Amino acid sequence: MLHAMIVDDEAPARSELKYLLEETGRVDSIVECSSAREAVERLMEARADVMFLDISMPKTSGMQLAEALHKLKNPPAIVFVTAYSEYALEAFDVDAIDYLMKPVETDRLNQALDKVQTRMKPPTTTHTSVERIPVEKSGRKVLVPIDQIRYIEAKDDYSCIYTDTDRYLSTISLAKLEDKLTPHGFFRVHRGYIVNLAYVEDVEVVSSGILQLGINGIEGKKISVSRRRVVALKRALGL
Repeated sequence: MLHAMIVDDEAPARSELKYLLEETGRVDSIVECSSAREAVERLMEARADVMFLDISMPKTSGMQLAEALHKLKNPPAIVFVTAYSEYALEAFDVDAIDYLMKPVETDRLNQALDKVQTRMKPPTTTHTSVERIPVEKSGRKVLVPIDQIRYIEAKDDYSCIYTDTDRYLSTISLAKLEDKLTPHGFFRVHRGYIVNLAYVEDVEVVSSGILQLGINGIEGKKISVSRRRVVALKRALGL
């Protein structure tokens, strides 16, 4: 899931884009800023994987802000959102990942998010370092192969890792496990759960349109899906 920042001096434009981002089910948090200065201040205290940036703003323009951010070691991905097409070439001079025209269409927004997530993926060669997860079992360290993990549940300060035959505790947070395991087919379906999509056996719609997942090898267990993540999960499962 992505952490996004919207920078636009017009409140209605920010609200519309926030609504569209929430509807994609692919964004975990959204910070709104009305100026470049506010955006810089918020970047110091809030993580942003992608910044949706208007170009025409008072005082410091979106293009000027992008040029400044481009000099940082780990800047957020920049997606310009503007009513003006003539700045498209300049946008790519500051390594913008996409250029969306207002009013933003859902399909184009998803394409931009695809580009952001592709850029964020670690190199394939690094995946070997997370093929097993260190866990605690009976006072000793055990390395669990990730392809044996059915799902992971947040438990107080621990993460509880389930295979078809056992349960293990890990001191690694659910957020860090999400970052490590997403490239291997795992999906954060809820604040408290990550599931291995390869073991999702059935998808059931219960009251009020809430989805529940059945997990192969875990009899009687149903995992609820957060409403914000339903759209992205269906896409991941090909539904």
